[in-house]
Amino acid sequence: MIIIKSPREIEQIRKSSKILIETFRLVDSLIETGIETKKIDKEVEKFIRSHGAKPAFKGYHGFPASACISIDEQVVHGIPDKRKLISGQIVGIDIGVEYNNYFSDAAKTYVIGNIPASTQKLIDTTKEALNRGIQQVRVGNRLSDISHAIQKHVEAANFSVVRDLVGHGVGKDLHEDPQIPNYGRPNCGPRLKEGMVLAIEPMVNMGGYKVRFEKDKWTVKTADGLPSAHFEHTIAITNNGFDILTKGR
Repeated sequence: MIIIKSPREIEQIRKSSKILIETFRLVDSLIETGIETKKIDKEVEKFIRSHGAKPAFKGYHGFPASACISIDEQVVHGIPDKRKLISGQIVGIDIGVEYNNYFSDAAKTYVIGNIPASTQKLIDTTKEALNRGIQQVRVGNRLSDISHAIQKHVEAANFSVVRDLVGHGVGKDLHEDPQIPNYGRPNCGPRLKEGMVLAIEPMVNMGGYKVRFEKDKWTVKTADGLPSAHFEHTIAITNNGFDILTKGR
């Protein structure tokens, strides 16, 4: 069941999102060569808790960290550890915040040092694919219009969208209905309505779309070992379009 949020509830999600935006600004200041991913995670948790909120991922179905930190061929759900970032890597960081029982969720892919032009194209394409999906968020459109816009942009750039992982509703829980694939035919699925809150998150691979799980049973990697990028926003549907609640992250 898709939960329609009241204006009051959306304002609560906005408060959660504001903390998330500030958390990403902290991450912006921390990202550099030589830093351990575990250090980033520790600072993320400390910052979120200092604002009276909770890291939404920590303990969720047993996940052991506050941030998902995924490097190069890791698509999502990378577990922070003592691994240090080095020049030439790309790093997807996905964070959720729970504040007063309301949730927000966002992700961003960072560049460490110098990367090949093909990898920069992957990042730029993923970021723009998210924008293309968001532009389809309006009352009366169908859910798959978002999915189709993302897929069309990604495949035009000769990349692929991950099919085993999806975006989702968010707000009163971290993961709610509806699931939002990043591929599909347009004009399918439920109509978008005012008060829906969506976490749209294209995950884009340089090579094929297939993925596999690492032995930790959390980290998802590309099956062919090529890089993957990830961007995500929490978005509320309004009577005249959309409101990106995590804008500025």
